[in-house]
Amino acid sequence: MNSLATAQRSLRNPALRHPLWPPLTAGDPALSTDAVAYPLDVDYAYDRVPDDLFTRPAAHGLDRWAPLLPPLAAPGLGEGNTPLVRLADGVWVKDESRNPTWSHKDRLNRVTASAAVASGARGIVVSSSGNHGASAAAYAARAGLPCVVFTSPLAPPAVASHLRAYGATVLTVPSASVRPLMRRIVAELGYQSVSSVTDTAHTGHPFGPEGYKTIAYEIALDLGRAPAAVHVPTGYGELLFGVAKGFQELARLGVTGSVPRVYAAEPAAAGALTEAMRGGADTARVPVGPTDAYAIDCEISGYRGVVALRATAGAARTVTDTQMRDAQAELAAQGLWCELSSAAGLAGLRAHGPTDEDGPVVCVVTSSGYKDTATARDAHAPMDLRWDELKALLTKP
Repeated sequence: MNSLATAQRSLRNPALRHPLWPPLTAGDPALSTDAVAYPLDVDYAYDRVPDDLFTRPAAHGLDRWAPLLPPLAAPGLGEGNTPLVRLADGVWVKDESRNPTWSHKDRLNRVTASAAVASGARGIVVSSSGNHGASAAAYAARAGLPCVVFTSPLAPPAVASHLRAYGATVLTVPSASVRPLMRRIVAELGYQSVSSVTDTAHTGHPFGPEGYKTIAYEIALDLGRAPAAVHVPTGYGELLFGVAKGFQELARLGVTGSVPRVYAAEPAAAGALTEAMRGGADTARVPVGPTDAYAIDCEISGYRGVVALRATAGAARTVTDTQMRDAQAELAAQGLWCELSSAAGLAGLRAHGPTDEDGPVVCVVTSSGYKDTATARDAHAPMDLRWDELKALLTKP
């Protein structure tokens, strides 16, 4: 079925609308200021959503949700329909590491690659040292588009190998040069950016978070209702916003009777959204300290996160690396191996609660442990064990 997307809508003033094309990747041209670049999202003809949209058989790929997504002009890779796993204490984990490139970013990049194809872009450009770059490279390859990835020299070895496997042009330049170069690639070479090109706040691609809405759809269908709360690892807030918007749409369409509280979990070494919420500001910039949660250690927040938390009566919390490692170990002990940043949602729940929610509680896990900086760096020497030593090792209390 065709997309029911109608326009790009200003998040700063939802009454202000812009045409659906071209995607406004540099933020709202009418309301952005020198201090804050405000992002946009996508509006739909909600009165035309098919009655059976949420009762159709589950399937991999975002095509099932096409009416509530921007046009899916690029082929997919079977993204979505990831499992909802129940932990021993009843908390549910939405395991996004099961996507094609092992992270939640595949939902975003199916949509943004489609936008690049539909708008006639000559290629895709992205700035990322992790999941986003790997996913963008995969979906660009799938769509037959060249991809340029600006990445950090500190990127995990597995991620760097991932990028090159898809044929992406991988560039490592000083961080201050990244966004100016991205803007020139967009303006002079006709590429489309699928990450933020603005300096005063994170805007990203206006279509991207629409892919994340489908996480909310799947959670609600698996539970048979909206959860009471959802805890989300948060960097720039695109995932947070997409999940919140998805649940708002479900309630608007009468599929669920409520919208969960959505909680952001940020590394204590940064916490830009936490600072913005504390000060009642639209965005905030903070110094970033040492942390191994490299995927979400953002010095500047995005306005989308503030919108999501205000709309769902949620909150932003910070968690330490130790708290994330404890959550990561808890997940691994139950068979789920995730990147450290991915454990932030569960870490936030364990550290801050609440524990008395009236209904299911879901923590989103965003990516695989293969993406961690320490993965595959430790060498393990061969062991020469006698049987009595092995037996003692396996039978110790």
